[in-house]
Amino acid sequence: MSANNPRQESLVIDGRTFSSRLLVGTGKYRDFEQTLAAVQSSGAQIVTVAIRRTNIGQEPGAANLLDVLPPDRYTILPNTAGCYDVASAVRTCRLAREMLGGHSLVKLEVLGDEKTLFPDIPATTAAAEELIRDGFRVMVYTNDDPVMARRFEAMGCVAVMPLAAPIGSGMGIRNPYNIRIIVENAQVPIIVDAGVGTASDAAVAMELGCDGVLMNTAIAQARDPVLMASAMRKAIEAGREAFLAGRMPRRPYGVASSPIEGLFF
Repeated sequence: MSANNPRQESLVIDGRTFSSRLLVGTGKYRDFEQTLAAVQSSGAQIVTVAIRRTNIGQEPGAANLLDVLPPDRYTILPNTAGCYDVASAVRTCRLAREMLGGHSLVKLEVLGDEKTLFPDIPATTAAAEELIRDGFRVMVYTNDDPVMARRFEAMGCVAVMPLAAPIGSGMGIRNPYNIRIIVENAQVPIIVDAGVGTASDAAVAMELGCDGVLMNTAIAQARDPVLMASAMRKAIEAGREAFLAGRMPRRPYGVASSPIEGLFF
């Protein structure tokens, strides 16, 4: 069972409490105005930023995302999107820490294949170990392998983020059984990351007991991103409530909704 108490209303990551269990990315939007509108509609408090692709001060004079999503209102989660080796991932996190005034919470991803965007697990492991030694609080993107999830937790990652499907694929959760096993054995938050395509995918992740869901493409590339962000917020809430309520058992046969004993006639 995940570290969060099943009845706990809030998401807790590295000792920080969040009322929203939806984490959103900031890429692929038409402009910063649409980014802000979608984030507001989602209700998210944690927004992740690809440091190699988004200006948060690296380019003086250029449009700065932090002017739209200020750190005093949102928890900025720098990520290492686009990194394919340990050195670039570690360097990116250190740059983010410098740009954000000592910020230590990061989302680590080290990719191994440009076509599928699957994680390079050995490189991710090496990067996580180095970052943790350097004082970073690492939320790690990984595959849906329960063994690796356990290892990342044991080495000190503050959250484990298994993929639902390849990044940007919108295929939904391809292996719910592995996700459930990961959740049942975790003592840190489990946040599904990558592959969500629509609101029902987010609800399924929450019904499996995940602590949250991180998404970007599913919202940003919807026909109406702001409306989809609202749908995702509601799906996260509904899925969490369904998990807490406990679904009825699946049966291979029908059961009458009303008892047949004690009929009046």
